[in-house]
Amino acid sequence: MEITADIHQICLGFPKSELYGLTSQMNRAAVSIPSNIAEGSNRNDKHFKHYLEISLGSSFELQTQLLIAAQYKYITNEKTIEIETKIIEFQKMTAGFLMKLDSNLSS
Repeated sequence: MEITADIHQICLGFPKSELYGLTSQMNRAAVSIPSNIAEGSNRNDKHFKHYLEISLGSSFELQTQLLIAAQYKYITNEKTIEIETKIIEFQKMTAGFLMKLDSNLSS
């Protein structure tokens, strides 16, 4: 949720010409991360794993889009590092949780 809020905030400063491009893509990817976790949390482990994988994929998509925004100089290097660090931490935690679910499913 924190990543989603950060992305929404930085996208407010993007050029209006990006409204239907990068701004839209980044906001959708950011919203997809917690939304898929929430949707999958009410499912069995096998289906939850699927939703976590979608969420993880969205985080990698968002990370790439963040780097594109930095390349275009829409955000500072400092802000890029700050948000990318949060995304990487999410990816590590989610990957670890997926491994735990895998071991539970194979038991």
